Amino acid sequence: MDEFMRLAIEEARKGMEEGGIPIGSVLVKQGKLVASGRNKRVQEKNPILHGEMDCLNNAGRIGSYRDTVIYSTLMPCYMCAGTIVQFKIPKVIVGESKNFPGAREFMESHGVEVIDLNNPECISMMSEFIETRPELWNEDIGE
Repeated sequence: MDEFMRLAIEEARKGMEEGGIPIGSVLVKQGKLVASGRNKRVQEKNPILHGEMDCLNNAGRIGSYRDTVIYSTLMPCYMCAGTIVQFKIPKVIVGESKNFPGAREFMESHGVEVIDLNNPECISMMSEFIETRPELWNEDIGE
């Protein structure tokens, strides 16, 4: 497995251990890790602190994002996809979209390359979470 997806999965697992939603993300620039993050909506009581948003926040100001890749264990939602498009991040690699289809078409319509790994570990981690914590998951996706 790609080392950066492995790091994103580690972030997701940390989030779950903290009582949050298991979604992790990492940002890579020119083949090097820039930042990592995880969904911290529960931990920090912040409704917009999704995994990708936490990761980008942790990256700080890096100038241009045009030569970066963002990894996420789950297909980004429209909020995170909008940020990816706004920052002109050209490539997103996701662990899975089976549990949540997210905003793939939106990103692709704005020129973002989206690769879905359909990773069994990401799929099972998310499906188990949704099954055991449906109220928290529904809150996260606005249901």
